[in-house]
Amino acid sequence: MVWDWEFTGRVVPDVLRGLLVTFEATVLGSVVAFALGLLLALLRRSPIRAVSRATWLFIEFVRSTPLLVQLYFLFNVLPGIGLRFSSLATGVLGLGVHYACYAAEVYRAGIEGVPRGQWDAATALSLPSRRVWTSVVLPQAIPRVLPALGNCTISMFKETPLLLAIGVLDLVGAAQEAGSDAYRYVEPLTLAGICFLLLSYPASVLVRRVERRVGA
Repeated sequence: MVWDWEFTGRVVPDVLRGLLVTFEATVLGSVVAFALGLLLALLRRSPIRAVSRATWLFIEFVRSTPLLVQLYFLFNVLPGIGLRFSSLATGVLGLGVHYACYAAEVYRAGIEGVPRGQWDAATALSLPSRRVWTSVVLPQAIPRVLPALGNCTISMFKETPLLLAIGVLDLVGAAQEAGSDAYRYVEPLTLAGICFLLLSYPASVLVRRVERRVGA
C-alpha cells in the first residue's frame, strides 16, 4: 500500500479532535482516580474493621476485573438505576474508579513509608488526628508517590481506546472513523500511534526524572 500524503493531511484534524477527547478523559480520569484513591487509602487504614475490610474487598474486586467489563457495567447499569451520564462522563468515571484502586495502594505504600518516629512525635505533641494527617503524614507521603501516580496516568492514557466500546470517539475511534470514510486505515491509525508515542514517551522520561529527584 502506498502512503497517501494528501489523505493524511485530510484526516489530521479528525485525529487531533480525537486526541483532545483522549486528553480530556485522561486528565479528568486522573483527578477522579487520585482523589478517590486517597480516600480509599484512608478508609483502608480505618480503625473500624468492617470499613477497612469492605474497602479492601472493593479494591481487590476492581483490580481483579478487566476495565472493559467495568465500563460495560457502568454504561448499562447506571441508566437502569436512574443515573444517566454521557458516554464520556461514564468513561471518565470508569477510568477514575479503576485507577483509584491502584492509586489507593500507591498512597498506602507512601503512608506506610513515613518513619515511625514521625507518628510518635505527633502523638507526643498531642496533635489532633486531622492535623497529624495534613501537617505530618501526607506532606511526607505524597511527594514519594508522585512517580507512581504519574505512571498510573500514563497507563490510563494508553487504555483510553477502551472507551470506544461505550461510544466515546477518542483518538483511536476518531482515526477509525476517518479511515472508514475512504476505506484507508493505515494513515489515520499510524497518526494515532504517533500521537500516543509523542505524548507517552516524554511523560515517561519526566516521571523517571521526578523519581530520581524524590528518591522513590
